[in-house]
Amino acid sequence: MTITLLLENVSCAGCVKKIETKINALPDVEQALVDFPQRRLNVEGSISNDHLIHALTEIGYRSRLASNDIEDRARQKAQQTAQYKTHIRNTLLALGVGIPLMIAGMLMDEMTVRTPQDQIIWGIVGLLTLAILLGPGRHFFNGAWSSLKNRSTTMDSLIALGTGAAWLYSTAVVLFPEMLPENSRHLYYEASAMIIGLVNFGLAMEIRARGKTSEAVERLLNLQPKTARVIRNDKELDLPLDLVEAGEILRIRPGEQIPVDALVVEGNSLIDESMLSGEPLPVNKSVGDQVSAGTLNKSGALIIKAEKVGSETALSRIIEMVKQAQASKPEISRMADNVAAIFVPVVILCSLLTALLWYLLGPEPHLAYMLITATTVLIIACPCALGLATPMSVMVGVGKAAEYGILIRNGQALQSASQLQTLVLDKTGTITEGAPRVTDILGEQPNMLQLAASLETASEHPLAEAIVRHAQARQETLLPVERFKAISGRGAKGVINNIKVTLGNKAWMAEQKIDCSRFETQALTLAEQAKTPVYVSLDGQLAGVLAIADPVRQDSVTAIARLKAAGINVIMLTGDNPQTAAAVAQQVGVDNFIAGVLPAGKALEVEKLQQAGSKVGMCGDGINDAPALARADVGFAIGNGTDVAIESADMVLIRNSLHSVADAIELSRATLSNIRQNLFGAFIYNTLGIPVAAGILFPLTGMLLSPVIAGAAMAFSSVTVVSNANRLRLFKPGQ
Repeated sequence: MTITLLLENVSCAGCVKKIETKINALPDVEQALVDFPQRRLNVEGSISNDHLIHALTEIGYRSRLASNDIEDRARQKAQQTAQYKTHIRNTLLALGVGIPLMIAGMLMDEMTVRTPQDQIIWGIVGLLTLAILLGPGRHFFNGAWSSLKNRSTTMDSLIALGTGAAWLYSTAVVLFPEMLPENSRHLYYEASAMIIGLVNFGLAMEIRARGKTSEAVERLLNLQPKTARVIRNDKELDLPLDLVEAGEILRIRPGEQIPVDALVVEGNSLIDESMLSGEPLPVNKSVGDQVSAGTLNKSGALIIKAEKVGSETALSRIIEMVKQAQASKPEISRMADNVAAIFVPVVILCSLLTALLWYLLGPEPHLAYMLITATTVLIIACPCALGLATPMSVMVGVGKAAEYGILIRNGQALQSASQLQTLVLDKTGTITEGAPRVTDILGEQPNMLQLAASLETASEHPLAEAIVRHAQARQETLLPVERFKAISGRGAKGVINNIKVTLGNKAWMAEQKIDCSRFETQALTLAEQAKTPVYVSLDGQLAGVLAIADPVRQDSVTAIARLKAAGINVIMLTGDNPQTAAAVAQQVGVDNFIAGVLPAGKALEVEKLQQAGSKVGMCGDGINDAPALARADVGFAIGNGTDVAIESADMVLIRNSLHSVADAIELSRATLSNIRQNLFGAFIYNTLGIPVAAGILFPLTGMLLSPVIAGAAMAFSSVTVVSNANRLRLFKPGQ
């Protein structure tokens, strides 16, 4: 069972680590992950909601249970808007005090206390600054106090310590100037006010930028209409979607979005499915066709019968999958998480060490230099940039993938897809359309097709379906089968009207000791034309050959060319004979293929490639592809594939096109590149920023970094990370 809680006072990556550590340690919890950008906690396990909320309260975090997606999003959006306005107001108040003070400091020779009159003036300024700390800066001090009570530290701790230390030192100078050397009586009220203002502004910009990253899910949620027109007792009623049940009849007018997954029972129309599949062209739907929730009825009126409603619709499952993937973490994030967990305590330690070194080794005035450097170290460090570096990119990347009809199960799949070197493609239904048809019949016996089709009625193989369809099209009467037996990847046999019928490939015939030499030459010719020869034997004697062809998808050639251009080694895997496999491979531009592979052997072939040192992806659609999809580093399931294949895959491709695989790999590489840029920026910023703040350049330049500049740098470092992640929203695959 998955429980989702909405978190209210999570401020940095340190909070994320603390929450995950606490919740993962609870009994009945299998896994807990914090979605930092969305401020959500997803918990797998049998723990109760109350127990979870209580555990979070114990470590100082407020939370509430997530409910309806649309309501939660609306509430979260309203909350973010309110937070944004609050931060902007706090910014204006703090800078309204800080900027005049900073200008005054530039115009005055020095901001210091020399006379009783100075004490009165600066005392008033001190009270004004205290109002800023307790007003616009109140949430930093509340967060720091809450963390302290729980014996931990967060970004709030750094801001509160830095601004609080600057204010306390300045107030000590104002109240007791005679206790300090004259050259140590500098005041730093403007630093406290400016830092509070700049950090609030940074938080406001982060909220604004973060809102853009969730647009993909917002768009999917907006596809769900709030009402549906239901026909009950010959009356049409507009009802809330929650009241619509499976089996009910609905009317869909032109221009309306379809509210449920349904079957068309009357009418025909063009349906725009681009919002789900990424395909721009509308699809014609008529009686007997399936329509999906969220798609748009373009022209005609339809009467539909609801089959899946609410959370059971394809659209709802897509939204849930996207949300889960956005909240998951790729392996690359672990280092950042581990660093973030100890980051704030280490920064505080660096600040104390900096203060000590300046006090013991620095020039006069010791106290002033000590305060400036220690405060600047506290203020410049930014754990938020580290915490946001990976989840923001994953969130945008997964959302962007959904726009192109690619559903990614987790963040790790993104990272693995970016590293793929080899892609194994199943032939039938992946490279080809998966709709084989009989093209040639060799043999004179008039009842051969009827008997072959009768035998194949018990089989689920695509070639079997092609034989049955062909017989039905020729109005053959299908007969009952006795003692049916099918061998996967070989063929089938049974008894029909006391005739022993055996059907399958050449290897199966050899096992049954049936001589195929009579049609061997013709069969080879058919195979070289990319047709699959299926041998038919009646009472132990070869009766003939059925040739079956599965047309290659129109865009397979260009998609495979894209994959090869991206440096991917493309391999075709098929249970077909080598001649047919070679013909298809040549037709689509695949240089390497493995033919005659039994269903059970597909996973083994993937494993062999992995053992050779290659990162392997597998793309398939059938039940027999599921083990290979699960065994591959990344499994891609074509959208019209079986449920088993889709459940085994890491990525589900709604479009029935190999271009989606190329898009997924291209987007994965762009996302991982974006994550690396963010992590590099965050690490470099903190690695260089902290030593500079500590005064490492002072011996060379004689200058120290101002706490105000440090505050501005810290505020904009997290905004930079979020903005860089948002660049992925501009991604377009290069078809």
